[in-house]
Amino acid sequence: MKHISSLAGGVALGSAGVIMMSILSGCEAPQEKQQNRFLVIEQQTNGKYIVVEEMPTEGPSRAIIREKDADGNTAERFMNEAEMKALAEQEYQKVQNGTSETVQSGDTSAGMGLAGTILAVAAGSLLGNMIGNALMNNKNFSRNSASTNKSAYSRSAAGQAARSSATKKSFFGGSSTGTSSTGSRSYGS
Repeated sequence: MKHISSLAGGVALGSAGVIMMSILSGCEAPQEKQQNRFLVIEQQTNGKYIVVEEMPTEGPSRAIIREKDADGNTAERFMNEAEMKALAEQEYQKVQNGTSETVQSGDTSAGMGLAGTILAVAAGSLLGNMIGNALMNNKNFSRNSASTNKSAYSRSAAGQAARSSATKKSFFGGSSTGTSSTGSRSYGS
């Protein structure tokens, strides 16, 4: 009987230890944060905007906006994070009202307005992950976001995500693409 009671005490102590370790490791885990972006946004001939370059940045989010002036010359202007955030918040209000082009089902492959383009590409880093994730769960927003971003970084990131979900690592270090094949071998014949 003495052996059973000491075993029960050890199990309780072990369980408490596991719970404490999970709590402590949860507190030390780095918080997932959407990385800030440096964008180059270009105005198209139709007046709409697309992202032509995108890079993650350690500093604040910022953008260079390339627009055509009345003479057809390209002019560049700088937009800081506060200006980008103000435009993204205005466009997010339109999303809430259902009037934003980012959530419409039309064709946005030719671009969107400047505020919609900024929201589509940098919603998480400008307005927070919760809003960014909620927007990406909207099929129209997700499709419009992808069609507005023509940057090589975006194509590379999308390709890496597709490849990592298609390729699985085996226990022994090899990889498979999710398909299996079976064969038969005979030994000793």
